[in-house]
Amino acid sequence: MRIHSVETFGTLDGPGIRYVVFLQGCPLRCAYCHNRDTWDQRGGTVTRVTDLALDIERYAGFLRPSGGGVTATGGEPLLQAGPVKELFALVRTMNLSTALDTSGYVTVTPLIREVLDLTDLVILDLKHGDDRAHEELTGVSFKKIRAFAETLSRLGKPLWIRHVVVPGHTTRPADVQSLAAFVSRLKGVQRVELLPYHELGKHKWEALGETYPLGNLRPPSQKEMRDVASAFHDRNLPVHYSEGPHVESS
Repeated sequence: MRIHSVETFGTLDGPGIRYVVFLQGCPLRCAYCHNRDTWDQRGGTVTRVTDLALDIERYAGFLRPSGGGVTATGGEPLLQAGPVKELFALVRTMNLSTALDTSGYVTVTPLIREVLDLTDLVILDLKHGDDRAHEELTGVSFKKIRAFAETLSRLGKPLWIRHVVVPGHTTRPADVQSLAAFVSRLKGVQRVELLPYHELGKHKWEALGETYPLGNLRPPSQKEMRDVASAFHDRNLPVHYSEGPHVESS
């Protein structure tokens, strides 16, 4: 397994206190990515799953009472579906919950289905509701992600939806309405998290000698956050948002 980093006391990526594993490699090229250094699938540190499980077990004493567990994120964890399956199987023997934070840009193969069978919660990051705009913002089509979300819905998987509010890119009312309508048709949605765009990962692009694609784009205003949230509220979806940045420690 190639990992970028771990966070041993995560409180943002699923219920309770969580051990968060950031896996290396991602097929998306999001213009606002704050984990730019996770893209290269050849990067990171090669770690044996059993060694990672031993480290997780050291923290199980406070993860378990909180109702927490282990979250696999990235990058895109399903690029390493085999190791994630092995890890989740071991985590379950510790009576800890498993969460998968994914872009959904995958085909549901038998192996992916086995990972999902071992997953208690899927945190699905939906970037944009319009296919053309999605490709401009992330480098990939929304079609495969849409199909993955619909598969999760058919399986009845508990879902948290995440969506980054990026001024001028994901705030157009028609696009927001379209995404909210799509999410409202999914079964199992327990939570919709709206995350305000931030540029705290800009330095990672610069450290790699690259130009940050969004320049000096400002974070969304309170009104923009409220306007986006209202589209989901209107669909009777459980919306949560803050006006400050959500930052994973990767």
